[in-house]
Amino acid sequence: MIYGERVGLRPIEREDLPRFVRWFADPEVRAGLLMHLGMSLAMEERWFEGVLQRPADEQPLAIDVRTGRDQWEHIGSAGFQSIDWRNRSAEVGIAIGEKRYWNQGLGTEVMRLLLGHAFDFLNLRRVFVRVFEDNPRAQRAYEKVGFVLEGRLRQAEFRRGTYRDVRLYSLLQEEWAKRDANPDREPR
Repeated sequence: MIYGERVGLRPIEREDLPRFVRWFADPEVRAGLLMHLGMSLAMEERWFEGVLQRPADEQPLAIDVRTGRDQWEHIGSAGFQSIDWRNRSAEVGIAIGEKRYWNQGLGTEVMRLLLGHAFDFLNLRRVFVRVFEDNPRAQRAYEKVGFVLEGRLRQAEFRRGTYRDVRLYSLLQEEWAKRDANPDREPR
């Protein structure tokens, strides 16, 4: 487990899968993700079996929020994909499926935990994320923890009859170290 002030990250368990099915059935939840359709429980179970075959560092984590002294509620998932160990680079992703927890800064806290893990434990050099142009909430969250806009993939995503741009953000280990030394400082 990786614990923050209000959230914890833990391995995903089989009993979490029905929540993923429910969340991903909601078009509003999927709007910020690369998936276009929801998934059945059988599809989630097949995905989970594949996850168990990956090295531990490359398995997504469940996001739990503290609801009481020793009580936690599963609200989403986050983790690294496409880890390139030679170049020490990885893509990060996050999904908060429980919409009542949106806009409370939990995604920012999760991202700080993931970045600390990426740079301080996995020894990654660069973490990047792709964000849809029409997702300003995610853009603000990534910028808040120090991600820098690298560029734009023009008309890279087709959804609901329209092409939309995808923004590419990254954060380097030394940028994180500077920010981590002074966590109250807002990034430039």
